[in-house]
Amino acid sequence: MTWTMLRLEKARTGDQPEGDPSYAYIVHVALTEDGSLDEEAMGADPRRATVTRYKAGEEDCHGWLTRMKDRSWGFSYTAGDDDDEPIAGLEFHKLTTGEYVTIKDHTTGEALPFRIITSRPQP
Repeated sequence: MTWTMLRLEKARTGDQPEGDPSYAYIVHVALTEDGSLDEEAMGADPRRATVTRYKAGEEDCHGWLTRMKDRSWGFSYTAGDDDDEPIAGLEFHKLTTGEYVTIKDHTTGEALPFRIITSRPQP
C-alpha cells in the first residue's frame, strides 16, 4: 500500500476540447501496487484521504474521499450530502497517470470527465 497524491484536471469535453486545467482536484488516497483503491488502508486512516477542489471563479473546497450513502465513493466537503460529489465506479478504476474518472459537480449537477495528470507517492 502506498499513500499517493493525485492531480486530476477537467478533461476535454465538447465545449472545451483542450480540457480545463483551472478546474482540478488534488486527492490523497491509499493505492495498491496496481493503482486500485486500498480500501483497508483508507478505512484504517480515513481522515488522511483528503481532497482539495480548485475551480476558477469559485472558492477552493477542502474535504475527504468517503463512502456515499449508496456505498459508492465520492468527495464530501461538509456534513450532509448537499455538497457531495459522487465519482462513477471509482472502486473499479486504476488510478494511474493518464486514466480518467467521472465526477458529478456539486454546484451544477453535471457529470464531468477528469484525467489523472500526476501521481506521486506520499510519505
